[in-house]
Amino acid sequence: QVQLVESGGGLVQPGGSLRLSCAISGFSLDRFAVGWYRQAPGKEREAISYINTYAGRTFYTPSVKGRFTISRDQNTVYLQMENLEPEDPAVYYCAKLLNILGIADWEVGDWGQGTQVTVSS
Repeated sequence: QVQLVESGGGLVQPGGSLRLSCAISGFSLDRFAVGWYRQAPGKEREAISYINTYAGRTFYTPSVKGRFTISRDQNTVYLQMENLEPEDPAVYYCAKLLNILGIADWEVGDWGQGTQVTVSS
């Protein structure tokens, strides 16, 4: 059974940092990519980063490139977020990716439940 469980969200001041974790089970990170998405109130879910160990690739959408870093260990994918901005608050989701079809067009197999990130002074 595939499971993805996010943690690490919370309240942080502008310019602060958070590290999100996505603990996975039921599949191997050596075979499947995992992506991070976020959804702010009233907005569509946005694909922001993925890690694909099989292809040796990572991806960042322009709005987070240089501030966010995706990494992994055996069964967890991390999203290190630095210099958080007022545009970053959202529910952040990780997902098992079945296919990467385009720059921000990914076929998702399974979703986590999400973790809330709030940026406020």
